Amino acid sequence: MQNLKVESPQADVFSASQAVYSAQHPNKWAKIREKIREPAAEMLGTMIFILIGNGVNCQFGLSGDTDLSPSAKGSYLGFNFAWGCGAALGVWICVGITGGHINPAVTFCMAVFRRLPWFKAVTYILGQFIGAWLGALVVYANYSEAINIFEGGNGQRTLKTAGLFSTYPLAYVSSANCFFDEFIGAFILVFVVFAISDRRNSGLDPSFIPLVIFILILGIGAAFGMQTGYAINPARDLGPRVMTAMVGYGAQVFTFRHHYWIWGPVIASCCGGLVAGLLYDLFLYRGPESFVNRS
Repeated sequence: MQNLKVESPQADVFSASQAVYSAQHPNKWAKIREKIREPAAEMLGTMIFILIGNGVNCQFGLSGDTDLSPSAKGSYLGFNFAWGCGAALGVWICVGITGGHINPAVTFCMAVFRRLPWFKAVTYILGQFIGAWLGALVVYANYSEAINIFEGGNGQRTLKTAGLFSTYPLAYVSSANCFFDEFIGAFILVFVVFAISDRRNSGLDPSFIPLVIFILILGIGAAFGMQTGYAINPARDLGPRVMTAMVGYGAQVFTFRHHYWIWGPVIASCCGGLVAGLLYDLFLYRGPESFVNRS
């Protein structure tokens, strides 16, 4: 008697899924990449953001010294344009993979209000800090000779050039005002991010998100950049701050203004983002992801 092999529908589905998996993971590295792709996207997006942002800080700040440049290279408007470009390009790199956060305050608010899994949120934030640190390190390596001349000696490092990488508020600004300034900037940032990511509101195509981010960062910098340097992003400030401590600036970058780095760029930014997310969901958002809309 002839043996007949009967294929079940379940077997066909299994074979098809195996074929898709093999196409997506042709080798071991592809399997590893699939696991780290999202935090890597946040890391690389944030790195590009900081490369351009810290780069313009150094060019704009150092070129004012006639020993380095016969004329200043840039203006405050150009400075804000560059930060906007850096944010837009950074978001562009990862918007199709993670949504393009490149900011722990945004990621934190997405976890609180949009059900982003906390495990993912932690990996995104870690990637953002590493990317910011790497970007700042590359910029420092590029401008280290100019910094030596500006500081007046090889290896001499003070806060006047530490400010090229992280934010240090002006001396006259009170601690309460510093907190409020960062709070306002982060509030605007997260509120607009929630609006453009709400399909029931703007319905914005993801390919246009970087353009909106460019306009958003340019506007915040032009309106609120003077007093604290508008960090409005814990990774943008802390990653480069850690880098400066490691290359010779020492503990002064952390102890400045009673540890401003933690209650300004980190806590104030997150608080501003949380209030923005809450107000957006209370009055505008109708999606089921937010706890505001759950029964």
